[in-house]
This record gives sequence, C-alpha cells and structure tokens, in this order.
Amino acid sequence: MASLISCPHCGARPKEEFSIRGDASLARPAPDAGADAWFDYVYLRDNPKGRHSEFWHHSSGCRRWLIVERDTVTHAVHSVRDAALSKLGGEPA
Repeated sequence: MASLISCPHCGARPKEEFSIRGDASLARPAPDAGADAWFDYVYLRDNPKGRHSEFWHHSSGCRRWLIVERDTVTHAVHSVRDAALSKLGGEPA
C-alpha cells in the first residue's frame, strides 16, 4: 500500500503527489544579514533523527504549501497543516 499524506484541502493522497522542500523550523535571515548568516541558512543543515517538521508542496494537487510533521526514522506522518495558516518557521524554499 502506498504511503498517504492527509492534505487538509484534498484529503488522503499518495506521497508521490507531494514535493518535499526541507526544514520548516529554520528562520530566514533578514535581507541585510551578513554573508555568514546567509551561508549558514543555505548550506548548514541538521539531519534530525525522529520527529521533525518539514515544508511539503502538494505539487500534483491543490498546489498549497503544507507543514508535515513526520518521523524521519519510521516515515510515520503525525500531522499536516497549511503553511499559510501556521506560525512555525520561515518561508518555503
């Protein structure tokens, strides 16, 4: 059976309809931040083990940005919410 993600707009859909875009907890630096801050934001990322929030794009569905909380070990999805309605993290990459 295919892995399903419950889109808040489209319902349960196969994960192949989505594109993952990375960590949803990163705060984007200010536009006038120094080169070191931008280097860290773009290139230095953690590789978490366990529960983690990520930006996903429902590219073959409603085309909305979502925040998916999933376990990086088991791939179990714990929650899905619309990124536009959330106050977590920065902007989708």
